[in-house]
Amino acid sequence: MATGLRVLHGGHGDPVLLLLHGLGGTADVWNGWSALLERRWPGRWVAPDLPGHGGSAPLARYTFDDLAAAVAEVIPPDQPTFVAGHSLGGVVALALAARLPTTVRGVVGLGVKVAWSDEELQRAQALAARPRAWFPTRDEAAARYLRVAGLDGLLAIDDPAVDAGLVRQDDRWGTALDPAAFGVGRPDLPGLLAACRAPVILARGVHDPMNTDEQLAALNVTAVTLAEVGHSAHVQDPELTYTLLERLQR
Repeated sequence: MATGLRVLHGGHGDPVLLLLHGLGGTADVWNGWSALLERRWPGRWVAPDLPGHGGSAPLARYTFDDLAAAVAEVIPPDQPTFVAGHSLGGVVALALAARLPTTVRGVVGLGVKVAWSDEELQRAQALAARPRAWFPTRDEAAARYLRVAGLDGLLAIDDPAVDAGLVRQDDRWGTALDPAAFGVGRPDLPGLLAACRAPVILARGVHDPMNTDEQLAALNVTAVTLAEVGHSAHVQDPELTYTLLERLQR
C-alpha cells in the first residue's frame, strides 16, 4: 500500500512503466504482462488500483485530475516514466502527463472512449448515485465484475485476478468498485492532449465498440488500430499491445 493505493510492481531501475487499468478493473488486469515485462521492459513497472477500485481507498469526488494526482504519488519523483492506460486509465494517463511534464516521457492510451452522448453521461451519473450491489455468492459478484470491467469472456470467473475486484461483507459479495467513480464525467480529450508535452499514441482494437478510427484520427495524434482484438486488448493480447510501448520509445 502507498498513499491509500494498492500497488503491484516489479523490475528495477529506469525508465518506469506505469500501468493504469480501466473503470471497474484492478491492477491485476495486467497480470498477463508480468513475464513479458520481465523479458522486455528495461526498468521497473508499477500498477496501482485506481482510487475507489480494488484495494485502493475511494476519493471524496472523482475527476480525472484527482485520479492523476493520486497515482502520481506511486511513481518515483524525477525518474523518466512511460504510462500505458486503458480506457479510463488512458484519460488519467494524459492528465498525469499534463501534471508531470518533465517526468512523463510518453503515453499510450488504449481503448479511450472519445465521444459521449448526453444520454450516456446521464446513465453514468445514475450508476454513480446507486448503492453498491450485493450478491449471495462470489460467482454472481464475479460475473458482475467481469461485465463492468470489460473482461467478460477474457478471464474465467474463478481466475485469481477476479478476486482483487471483489469484496465480501458477512455472507454477501459485491464488486470492490466505488459506484461514485461512474460519475467522473466527459473527458476533454483535445484539452488534455494540448496540455501534454510527451509523445502520445492512442490505440484501439479493431473490434472495440467504444471508439472508431475516425474519432481517434480527428484528435491529430498518432492513432493505431490493433488487429483481431477488442476493447480490452491489453488482456486479450499482451504481446501485441506491448508493441505500442516499443513504438513510443523509438
